[in-house]
Amino acid sequence: MGIHTYFQSLTDLERIIRCPGKFKFQEHSVSAHSWKVVQYAKTLADIEESNGVAIDWKKLYEITSSHDYGEIFIGDIKTPVKHSSLELRAMLQQVEEGMVDHFIDEHIPAEFQPIFHRQLREGKDNSVEGQILEVADKMDQIYEAFSELQLGNTEKEFVTMYRNALIKIKQIKLHCVDYFLRNILPDLVSEGSRSPIDIEKITNEALAS
Repeated sequence: MGIHTYFQSLTDLERIIRCPGKFKFQEHSVSAHSWKVVQYAKTLADIEESNGVAIDWKKLYEITSSHDYGEIFIGDIKTPVKHSSLELRAMLQQVEEGMVDHFIDEHIPAEFQPIFHRQLREGKDNSVEGQILEVADKMDQIYEAFSELQLGNTEKEFVTMYRNALIKIKQIKLHCVDYFLRNILPDLVSEGSRSPIDIEKITNEALAS
């Protein structure tokens, strides 16, 4: 019982593999994904700050480091399924949030429960920090899919993941998005030029959509 139970549960995130059920050259755990999202987010926030945007760093680190904690209870549901309808996505989020709340109420000491409810909540919202989380999360989808496409993985799900993540990112109005599209994405596409799959074509189609 107590916070020990929470600390012990974090190991479960190392065992949950992203994009289950599909052939992958490289497997990624939810735990590794969360770590990368934090790294992306802090650089994206630095770009925002360099453009005069105020960043709540405590909030940013809380929501990015814990944004997928609820997958301990429901696993990683495939992105095409999760986003196939707004109703299904809302239902899944409701179930996940309910199980997180139940875990906190059952295991976390009362004096810390408000903190855990704040930290483990869904962090994607209209705040700058929430939008940065959205971008960072989608960036990791891009890099995971890119790695598979670069290695010649012909699973259509990775093309869909790459394309949809890029479309979502370009719709978010942040300085860091402009920087990513202008300065980072071209390097990624250039690196993928020797891939048996035409990553440049997929990228251009996504950006034009």
